[in-house]
Formats: sequence, structure tokens, C-alpha cells
Amino acid sequence: MSDGNDEARNILIERNLRLVAHVAKKYNTSRADQDDLISIGTIGLIKGINSFNVEKGSRLSTYVSRCIDNEILMYLRSTKKLNAEVYLNEPIGKDKDDNVVTLQEVIENPERSIEDEVDLKMKLKILYKKMKEVLQDREKTIIELRFGLGGRKPKTQNEIARMMGISRSYVSRIETKAIGKLAKNFEK
Repeated sequence: MSDGNDEARNILIERNLRLVAHVAKKYNTSRADQDDLISIGTIGLIKGINSFNVEKGSRLSTYVSRCIDNEILMYLRSTKKLNAEVYLNEPIGKDKDDNVVTLQEVIENPERSIEDEVDLKMKLKILYKKMKEVLQDREKTIIELRFGLGGRKPKTQNEIARMMGISRSYVSRIETKAIGKLAKNFEK
């Protein structure tokens, strides 16, 4: 295989597919489907075989089992992130007429009647109060910048990250956590 023989590479992949099933079995307790884990593990196997170097001194099975493990763990982490997301259209409470209110409705609504405008101002007042009570300073700042609260123009996570000197993914985590805190607090 190290001489570029694709047939040898394919044989290595085929002969190590049982290793993928063995490694994937460790993650059987997770909520992921076993067939999905085997498919993801096979990608790790192929990456491992493609990057394996005999001269480094490790055995192929040891090396590719770590590659399979890493690929499955990355998949599980990415699905965990998706499960923790908070959406603007999820219900956060009810208005005076017992209608469901979402965070997006509280934050923006282009055409409103005077009655709706007053109702919105009351909700915004409650939102700002809850933000002060529930959120830490950094969370509050990120929510205000992200959604353009206080008359500002909304900013992207990248813009906020550059302003605050932190990574975009950290801004995303803080934003998700803050929205989750606000949503829980509005449910009370």
C-alpha cells in the first residue's frame, strides 16, 4: 500500500471492517444508531489507513482503532451540540390573551398596531428585566449585540467574537446558554 497500490489499500480496509464494528460496540449505550456509528467508524478507518505510516513504529490496528474512535467521538459531539440548540421560534410563554409567545416575537415584529406596540414594550421591559436578573454581563452583552437590542444593528457571531477577543464557537455557546436561561425564566 505504501507504494501506492490501491488494491492493497482496499484489502486493508476490507480486512479491518470487523475492527470498526468492535470499536463502535463501545458506544452502544449512546442514543446513536449502531449502523450510523459503523458508517462513521468506517470513515475513520479509511482516514486512518490513508494516513498510516509504518515508519512511525505503531501497529496498523492500534493506529486505525484510535482514528475510528476519534471519528465516532466527533460525530457524537456534533449531534450533542444539535440537541442543545435553542430556537427563536420555540414558545417562551403566553401573552395576556393566552396566545403562545416566542422569543422572536418579543425581539422583532415589523408591523404592529398601537395595542401590539404597547404589549411589545411591556414584554421588552420584562425581557430586559429578566436579562439583568438572569444573565451574566458577558451573556447580556452578547444577546444585545447579536439581536440588535437597545437600538443597535444586529451583529454576527464572528463580529462579536472579534469585538470581544474570543472565538466564534465560544460566542455561539454563550448565546445558546443565555437564550436557554431566558427561555426557562420566561416559563416560570
